[in-house]
Amino acid sequence: MSIHWLGSAPGARMLTFYPLDLRKVNVTTTRFWERAPAVRREAGAAERVVVSERPAHTEHTIEAGRHSERLLAIENVSLEYRSRERIVRATQDVSFDVYGADRFVLLGPSGCGKSTLLKAIAGFVEPVSGSISLAGEPVRGPGADRVVVFQEFDQLPPWKTVAENVAFPLRVARKLPRAEARERALHYLDKVGLAAFADAYPHTLSGGMKQRVAIARALAMQPRVLLMDEPFAALDALTRRKMQEELLRLWDDARFTLLFVTHSIEEALVVGNRILLLSPHPGRVRAEVNSHAYSHASMGGVDFRESLARIHRLLFDTDTDTDTETEAVKEASR
Repeated sequence: MSIHWLGSAPGARMLTFYPLDLRKVNVTTTRFWERAPAVRREAGAAERVVVSERPAHTEHTIEAGRHSERLLAIENVSLEYRSRERIVRATQDVSFDVYGADRFVLLGPSGCGKSTLLKAIAGFVEPVSGSISLAGEPVRGPGADRVVVFQEFDQLPPWKTVAENVAFPLRVARKLPRAEARERALHYLDKVGLAAFADAYPHTLSGGMKQRVAIARALAMQPRVLLMDEPFAALDALTRRKMQEELLRLWDDARFTLLFVTHSIEEALVVGNRILLLSPHPGRVRAEVNSHAYSHASMGGVDFRESLARIHRLLFDTDTDTDTETEAVKEASR
């Protein structure tokens, strides 16, 4: 693992240290995946750490930021919402870029503003400052180019069959004829393994099956970005893992752009190829992590456990700069 620490003051020094086993060093780290301008500091920007891991290759490997042009740009976005007592600042000056076919994960503790940030990208919440743009155009409201999958199981109208649930937004937003909408709905239901339940009603489905319908409905819209707000959080552990595997299989097949919100470090490492770490409330950028080489097969391995522990420290340790310097000294003395 290599870490580049960029201090908060203009002209601050960069501490770089490498493990003794240089075979594990990701040589792309010094250029940060060659095409990720969000990590470059400007005067006055928040502190930022870049962590890069390179375990064994997996079928879901894509070098972050090296496969397409920038699709989504978040620039110094601050978000607020009103509670009964006061106005609450949800995020503070958050910036990042998402590239085509990225599996980009927003990771942070409860209350850090990650779901609010996703809603802002969907067009449901307007930033109090900063900008959000998709393919160079500012986001000014909801649109069919961004589709959200929520964690709640009741997001499917109960009076419509499974196929009708998937086809409905195609007819409303995409203006497809009824026959064409049903054909596309059946295609994506087959993709998620629910073709046999096309004429069933939501109340006959399990929680995992309802989420697969919601994913099929979202993918059928063929959005520029698929937004998923903790979609598997309410599922049991076995079903959650199966849904993660199915999501990755769908991504392998279609290579859609995914923005995924979670508070699980393990899920972030498995699902994402890039992870943005947000601090406790209000959410600020703590780090960006390249996790493209991890999969379920990596769980339990030494590299995976070390990355999990390091991300936990980056999320919750307020003395990160001190710890980083201490660790660098230890490495140098070996």
